[in-house]
Amino acid sequence: MHAASATPLAHTPLRERWLGLRTQRPHLRARDGARELGVTELELLATHCGDTVTRLAGDFSDILKEVATLGRVMALTRNEYCVHERKGLYRNLSFRGGMGLALGEEIDLRLFMRQWAHGFAVEEPGREGDVRRSLQFFDAHGDAVHKVHLLPQSDAAAFSALIGRFAAEDQSTWVEIEARPASQPETSDALIDVAGLMAGWDALRDVHDFHDLLKRFGVSRTQALRLAGPARAPRTANTAHSTLLEAARDAALPIMVFVGNAGCIQIHTGEVLNLKRVDGWYNVLDSDFNLHLFEAGIAHSHIVRKPTVDGIITSVELFDAQGLPMAAFFGKRKPGHPENPAWREIVATLPTGMDTGA
Repeated sequence: MHAASATPLAHTPLRERWLGLRTQRPHLRARDGARELGVTELELLATHCGDTVTRLAGDFSDILKEVATLGRVMALTRNEYCVHERKGLYRNLSFRGGMGLALGEEIDLRLFMRQWAHGFAVEEPGREGDVRRSLQFFDAHGDAVHKVHLLPQSDAAAFSALIGRFAAEDQSTWVEIEARPASQPETSDALIDVAGLMAGWDALRDVHDFHDLLKRFGVSRTQALRLAGPARAPRTANTAHSTLLEAARDAALPIMVFVGNAGCIQIHTGEVLNLKRVDGWYNVLDSDFNLHLFEAGIAHSHIVRKPTVDGIITSVELFDAQGLPMAAFFGKRKPGHPENPAWREIVATLPTGMDTGA
């Protein structure tokens, strides 16, 4: 928890330290600055409430429905080791219970709204003398779940109107951070009904039913992949992502790239063109889609095959050392259509086995 002065513009010790860091290193990102200062990104942002930051109130799903008024924007979703940025329009938003969908051709999201605890509108000076505007949403533990960055062509007046509609009465710099619960250990393999799990796997009719299968048998995703063995989920090299992305680029093959966290999954569908490795990050640097993948964070990589009514669907999935998903790659496909054989051919070139460097 970080408590600050009741006067929004008063310099708190944390605010002073953050401003000092940014003076020394103007390009330092808030997430990296928070790590250096031993706080969360949410706490750093809140120190500017009443100044360049406006705390938002109300139903965050209502705010997301208003993003369409901003025009073309950049949607950003990330986890610890992977960042997904996609430009486009927010369209076809719908919500039911704690779940939401954005099903535009450009902005494609799966939203888990119970994880969304804090929202802010940000207006801060840019590097070129402009104003950088964004909406930023965080979970109860202070981690960002989703951000919306305005582009030069976005509607700044609509952004101001959105702030006027959803600004909270409380614009203090105080914010409460909930401790993250301790992770639960996996159930011993010996206690898992592996035969039942595999029978359930082989009976899948839709890839979206996989999550329910894991819950039914009390297994984590990585545990299920390990138990599934080489027929269903072989390990592959932790360099598989670069091999498949470069092959997809060379073949001009549209693919799907999923990146998410507990509050949001963001999906890009299309070709990838400009691939570049810089300082340990593997990047897609296209005009409308950027991916930044920190390769040292990859602990496990799997080729995953799931049966559906449309045939086997193949993905390549990356996990960190805690077993958390980093990114997943699929061939472009629409429901009712089989998987593209060209995608399967690319995946078939990846090495498999436990000696892959995974």
